[in-house]
Amino acid sequence: MALQKKIPLRKCVATGEMHPKKEMIRIVRSKEGEVSVDLTGKKSGRGAYVSKSEAAIAAAKKKKVLDKQLEVKVPEEIYEELLRVVLREQLK
Repeated sequence: MALQKKIPLRKCVATGEMHPKKEMIRIVRSKEGEVSVDLTGKKSGRGAYVSKSEAAIAAAKKKKVLDKQLEVKVPEEIYEELLRVVLREQLK
């Protein structure tokens, strides 16, 4: 009898939906207050997850949920980088 490996789920801050961790993008705020996109999921700091969809990123930007979750103003460049990552994933 083969045991299935447990798949870690994370909640999208924009949509509220639960997805496997690998289908999400993590945004991290370091102790210094710097915000960055964490593609590896291993950076230290406070993290928030967003679904890999343009709609979820647009909703997060509109509602400013990343600002609230990370307790810091998220720069416009972060949203642009998130969109680039999503578009790159769609091309694969």
